Amino acid sequence: MDPKLQRRVQRYGWDRAASHYERYWLEQLRIAQSKLLEMAALHPGEKVLDVSCGTGMVTFRAADAVGPNGNAMGTDISQTMIDTAREEAARRQLFHVTFERMDAEELTVEDGSFDAVLNALGLMFVPDVDKALREMHGVLRAGGRAVAAVWGERSRCGWASVFPIVDARVESEVCPLFFQMGTGNTSQKRFERAGFTGVTLNRIHTTLHYDSAEAALGAVLQGGAMALAYSRFDDATRNEVHREYLESIEAYRRGSAYEVPAEFVVTSGRKA
Repeated sequence: MDPKLQRRVQRYGWDRAASHYERYWLEQLRIAQSKLLEMAALHPGEKVLDVSCGTGMVTFRAADAVGPNGNAMGTDISQTMIDTAREEAARRQLFHVTFERMDAEELTVEDGSFDAVLNALGLMFVPDVDKALREMHGVLRAGGRAVAAVWGERSRCGWASVFPIVDARVESEVCPLFFQMGTGNTSQKRFERAGFTGVTLNRIHTTLHYDSAEAALGAVLQGGAMALAYSRFDDATRNEVHREYLESIEAYRRGSAYEVPAEFVVTSGRKA
């Protein structure tokens, strides 16, 4: 996919997904987010940047860790995600948290100004991952650390069948290289290529629990990267997609609920 088109698809897709995102993913992503924050080892008073922050689920937890004497900033390509996060920050009266719309490949913040940079499940959507990682490296102070979580290998993510099902009904692939970062030691190599040292990689095998078919469908079709394509389907197409996807995860159905296997990869590195 052309990089400009991919960025536009991601921007407007996540704008569509914003209102559904936490409903379907708040608990599902917690294990990966918690591991990311554990590996980041944030301290009170530090300055942290959360790239691809979405609605701020990780940003707010990072803000708690650095405390009011620290600073947490979240950036995302989706303006609707940023607006949602800003509203929540205002509701909580958190004055050491800010949110700005920004492309992960072009971080318009001062170089060498952050103690830690986080990216929770955003790198899979970036056209040029190497550039995004170099940007993360650049904004860190010397000795600062970066941690990124991505989805793992395709064969270990039981919901992966949604991609060919949706892609068969659109002009181009929605996320052509989605599972690349989670394959083998790709994430580690990419970190090292961007200049990080002491790179470590952790794999997390987990299960995504959905109480109903509606929840299983909503997560992948309304609360994620497929939201823009799905919003343009007519009713007949949506019904076909629903049927095919539920058939593809039938092996994981437990009564009316679904227990879908998944894998996350969390990688960390330091700036020398």
